[in-house]
Amino acid sequence: MYTRRTPRSASGSGGLHRRGRAKTAAGLLATAALLVSACSSGGATTSTASAAAEAALIALPEATPAALSSYYGQKPAWRGCGVPGFECATLKAPLDYAEPSSGDVRLALTRKKATGPGKRLGSLLVNPGGPGGSAIGYVQAYAGIGYPAEVRARYDMVAVDPRGVARSEPVRCLDGPDMDTYTQTDATPDDGKETDGLVAAYRTFAEGCGADAPRLLRHVSTVEAARDMDIVRAVLGDEKLNYVGASYGTFLGATYAGLFPDRAGRLVLDGAMDPSLPARRLNLEQTAGFETAFRSFAKDCVRQADCPLGGKGASPERVGENLKAFFAKLDTRPVPTGDADGRRLTESLATTGVIAAMYDEGSWEQLREALTSAMKENEGSGLLALSDGYYERNADGAYSNLMFANAAVNCLDLPASFDTPDEVSRALPEFEKASPVFGKGLAWAALNCAYWPVHATGEPHRIEAKGAAPIVVVGTTRDPATPYRWARALAGQLSSARLLTYEGDGHTAYGRGSSCIDRTINAYLLRGTPPTDGKRCS
Repeated sequence: MYTRRTPRSASGSGGLHRRGRAKTAAGLLATAALLVSACSSGGATTSTASAAAEAALIALPEATPAALSSYYGQKPAWRGCGVPGFECATLKAPLDYAEPSSGDVRLALTRKKATGPGKRLGSLLVNPGGPGGSAIGYVQAYAGIGYPAEVRARYDMVAVDPRGVARSEPVRCLDGPDMDTYTQTDATPDDGKETDGLVAAYRTFAEGCGADAPRLLRHVSTVEAARDMDIVRAVLGDEKLNYVGASYGTFLGATYAGLFPDRAGRLVLDGAMDPSLPARRLNLEQTAGFETAFRSFAKDCVRQADCPLGGKGASPERVGENLKAFFAKLDTRPVPTGDADGRRLTESLATTGVIAAMYDEGSWEQLREALTSAMKENEGSGLLALSDGYYERNADGAYSNLMFANAAVNCLDLPASFDTPDEVSRALPEFEKASPVFGKGLAWAALNCAYWPVHATGEPHRIEAKGAAPIVVVGTTRDPATPYRWARALAGQLSSARLLTYEGDGHTAYGRGSSCIDRTINAYLLRGTPPTDGKRCS
């Protein structure tokens, strides 16, 4: 499934943003995400969905276990890191919280100290989502210089790359040329041969990840990343964690609140996720979210003189049919792009490029121009550039580890959406009903975790965080990647949530142009004043 962080960073493979784990264990060193199920009122078995509705993340003991004291007592050696105003450091965390003596994982972090004036409020951790997005890259290139001046004046802006991501022992799966091949694989197979080719691509990707980091791959869950954030909080000298998380970052932040409700400070969860849903349901609802966003794009497109998908008055359905016809044409005749490595615009790359533009309505003009070039001028460089931006492919042909970490976290956090190609085939009508344009491709994309080299350790569950201070949950009504329903669901689970709604398009809301949203969140971060539950902005 396609997934992405908030597009406000500076700058699919894998399932989408997913959940954390729970299993029972005894003692203070118990695995972090403990799930308990309420007694069933019916028979001896319950469905996955109903079990998730009854299971809840249980807080860890307030006292820090003795076996973790050395981690909590670290003193970071801050140093310059080549970015004006920022310092960098490296911390250690236990690879396996159940066996802290079994080895460490190194975590990279950065900070920009509060500039003043005004009393310093502590550290503000930020995470742009993904999973797999670099928090360090995000804070150094955007948040640390682009967040409201009054917020940067009062907080040290801090980011830590989660384990397995970017600068924190990054998982790698394929080199550049192999990743190029992977991203061009036909993701909408029409026969058994093409299905076998897609399965082979998923297997190759998974085997590469397993060969690169066989031990780490078992310990990159969201629960472990949330526990790492508590070590960071303590090392920074903060009694409570103040945090802004976007997209998948909302799941990470909510998990932290569920594990450490007494240490949850001012938490903003923007573009929220629903941790109670199984992977297939998440993928299906995200598919519907992209369809909602595409319909908004389609209505806007036909009002523009340069829309290549239909003239004035054309329905979203007709626009979608025209785009599908273009994709079908690319399936048999890819378009030249002028790429130095000889890549042509395939159906899969074009689809990724279109989906990338759904995250931010500010990209719609670029998408119209790219589609016009590809459809009318037989020149695909514009859509290829959108796809490359989504995958974080550099001009030299190298890829960041975004998509590798994305799959690693997703496939560990939840059992796979599908186990076999036959299961995908049976689900196609449901996915294509959710999105006639993207449904087939997104259903097949959800098969990748079936071939993952390690078993999932997570399950769907509710997060209640009883006893936490007010938490602001933000949802955008036409968000493509984290549908608005998820924000309402998470707000309904968190005991202290305040739901803040942005009525508009695009992925996430803070810092995207709504003065109402920005004023409300700034008041919460600076004065601790949460919005009235249910407040709406446009």
